[in-house]
Parts: sequence; C-alpha cells; structure tokens
Amino acid sequence: MGCGSCGTGKPNGCKSNGGCSTGGCNRLNVHDWLRDLPIDDIATQCKVVEVSFKQGSRKEFFKNTTLEHFEKGDYVTVEGVNGFDLGEVSLTGELVRIQLKKRGTDEFSPEMKKILRPSNERDLETYHISKSREAAMLARSRAAARHLRLEMKLSEVELQADGKKGTFFYTADDRIDFRELIRTFANEFKVKVEMRQIGIRQEAAKVGGIGSCGRELCCSTWLHDFKSVNTTAARYQNLSINQTKLSGQCGRLKCCLNFELDTYLDALQAFPDYADTLQTVMGQAFLIKKDIFKNLMWYTLPNNTKHYPLTIERVEEIKKLNKQGIAVEELQAIELISGKPKEVEPEFVDVVGQISLRTLEKNDRRRRDQQRSYSNDRRPNLNDRGNDRSQDRNFNGPTNRPNNGPNQGPRPNNNNNGPRPNNGPRPNNNNNGPRLNNGPRPNNNNNGPRPNNGPSNNGPSNNGPAN
Repeated sequence: MGCGSCGTGKPNGCKSNGGCSTGGCNRLNVHDWLRDLPIDDIATQCKVVEVSFKQGSRKEFFKNTTLEHFEKGDYVTVEGVNGFDLGEVSLTGELVRIQLKKRGTDEFSPEMKKILRPSNERDLETYHISKSREAAMLARSRAAARHLRLEMKLSEVELQADGKKGTFFYTADDRIDFRELIRTFANEFKVKVEMRQIGIRQEAAKVGGIGSCGRELCCSTWLHDFKSVNTTAARYQNLSINQTKLSGQCGRLKCCLNFELDTYLDALQAFPDYADTLQTVMGQAFLIKKDIFKNLMWYTLPNNTKHYPLTIERVEEIKKLNKQGIAVEELQAIELISGKPKEVEPEFVDVVGQISLRTLEKNDRRRRDQQRSYSNDRRPNLNDRGNDRSQDRNFNGPTNRPNNGPNQGPRPNNNNNGPRPNNGPRPNNNNNGPRLNNGPRPNNNNNGPRPNNGPSNNGPSNNGPAN
C-alpha cells in the first residue's frame, strides 16, 4: 500500500511491509472484523497473540503473559532459540482461537513460547543489523552448496533477531546429506544452523508473484494449507488437459482448480450417470462435454465432426430405448440461440491491382495545381498594375502620382505644344557644371530665339550672343 499517513504512528507509514493497522498489505493476513467491538469479559479473553515474521511469510502463536494490550502492527520481542526474536502482531482477540482450532494447536499448551516485552530501540537496532546480513548469507550458502555438488536449491535464509540462529529453507527432490554443509555454515557464519526442507509450493509462496488471473498469488497472500491437485478436478470442470495452462508459477497444478470443484460436483449430480455413449442408427454417439450452466450434454457421431447438444431429458429417453435394444434414428439436437446480437462482418473486397502509382501521381499533381491556383488568387496581379500605368501615361492631363523631385507641381506631358514650366534649377546633362534656369523653358522647335535669363557656364550659346 505504501501509504504515508496511516494511523499506526510509524514514520512514513508501513512502506508496504505489512505493519499498518488495517493489515491490507500483510501476507497471509486475516481480517480482524471483531477489532472495534468492546470486550465483555477481560478474564475470558484469549491470551494468545499471532505474531508474523519476515513480512508475514511465517506466523506463530505466543502467549501474552504481560499486562499490556497489543494492537495489530506492534513490534514485540518474543522467546527464541537461546535468545530472543522480534516480530509484528498480526492478529489478536477471539479470532486467534479460531485460527488455533484451524491449526490444531492447544491454547493452554505449556510448550507455547511467550512474549517477553514490547520491542525497544535496542531490540529494533539489533533486528535491523541481523536482517541486513541475510542477502550476503544466502549468496554465500548457495556457492557453498554448489561447491559440495549437492542437488538442492536454497530459497531463503532467515536470521533470528539477536543473530544467534539461522534457518536455511531449501527444496530438493531426493534425500540430501548436508552434514558437511552444516559444518561449513557454522564455521563461516558463526550461528546455530537449522536446515528446513520445504515444498515447491511453499517456495513459490515465499518468492511471490502475479498469477495468470492478474492478481497476487493465493499462496503468498491468504492460502495456508496446500491440498493435492490432480487432473480429475480439471476434467470435472470441462477444462482442456493442457499442462502449460493448468500449471502455476511453481510448476505444479494450480491450487485454484480446487476452489470451484465442490460447486461443479453438486451441479453434476443432476446429470444422468453412465451416459458416455448412446446407440443410434448412424453409429455410436460419444459424450464430449457437460454444460452445467445450460444443462446440456454434447455428443459427436462417428465420421462426423459436428457437435450435437442434447437436453438431459432427451438423454434419459435415449438411454431407456437403448436398454430395450432400440437404436434411435436421430439425436434431436436443440438449436442454440444466443442472446448476443450477431456482428455483421464487412464484405471482403479485393483491392489488389486497383491502385497504381500512376493514379497516385495524378492525385499529387492535381493537389499541387490546386495549391498553386489558390496561391495565385491571393497574390496581387502585376500585369493589371502595368496596364493601369500605361493608361496613366497616355492620359493628357495631370496624374495623381506624387513626385519625389524638387518640382511639386503637375508634370506636363512630353508633347511640344507649349512651354514647360520649371520652378528651380535643373541640372545639365553634361558634366561641366550646374545649369541655372530661372524662367520657363521654351519648346524644342526652332521657330524663335531661346531666351536665357542668366549667364551660362557652358560658354556662348549657338543661337546668339549672351545678354
């Protein structure tokens, strides 16, 4: 869960370690639905507390001989082997008695260990130091077992809180002589060694994982007891005998095959017995499946792959006729009508060869032409502006075009019908110097003398002497 504001008072919550007050993230957890109810009689209250170790992978019962009341998620220091151990309270109250009865443990057994005290800071510090050694010890123990060539697999190492005892969990197919291995562990780790063999299912429970259903494994969350599972359970449930689909992460058949087996067995009691074969005129019909949800029995005929669904009443009727030595002419299979609307499948269209590269090129060319015509429509037409300018030049009157030169008045046309006014000096075309002209300039015809109001820097004029 990893919540940061749970009600246990721990900093940053339980961090998904199974120590929150709700116990929702604790492994092999039992919900205490009597937790908030008041206690009627303290004297008759259960004095046994369930304590979990290593994040719920192992749980044991301890007597609460102290006068303190423990809540779920509290750390307690309990009796160990030649020392003490530390765990979390996972269950208290009346539900512990139900768990004791389920496990077959006596509540008043003198061999049951006791709770010493609530864990203090020194106990917690020693506990964390011991737990930090487990990973290195597991790697070194696997290397030692490989060196001795032992056919075993070490899955987990659990150290006691005080570091005086180490429990090594392993799986093996045959009997293992690990006397030399125990001496190696004792000399190297300086602890009391206990070798505990577990099954392949217990190993999967300790490792954990996600099942094919998308949820966490049942053996690592709530399943305590492992019952034998065989393929008969799959046959009763009309499942295909596929070892890959029926096996869990442990390599054995899934434990969930037994969950609904009782329901299937109760439903199959309504079906007739000894109805595996039926005698017909076309041959012997064989039973292939029983549908407990629709109360139908499916049969097949020889040399035919078609399945015939028959009702229970029809099967019993055919059985009575077969006992009399009469073979039925037809099975009279019923027609199944599905309530789900049938989806209309789209028609198949063969488009191979209908689309060519030439067609795609034509489409691209057409698209480019459309884009080009669209851009030309938005761009101003320069030819129209040129035509307007030519019309303005041929116009005999003044134009509205501004003049950027010194002459601010209207510009006359180029015909020689009249004098051309000039209000300022006009530079000469030759590079000898500026030419001053203060008066109107006559036309270019040679009908009369050309007046000149000022001296010219170019020398005497050809028309006559200068004034």
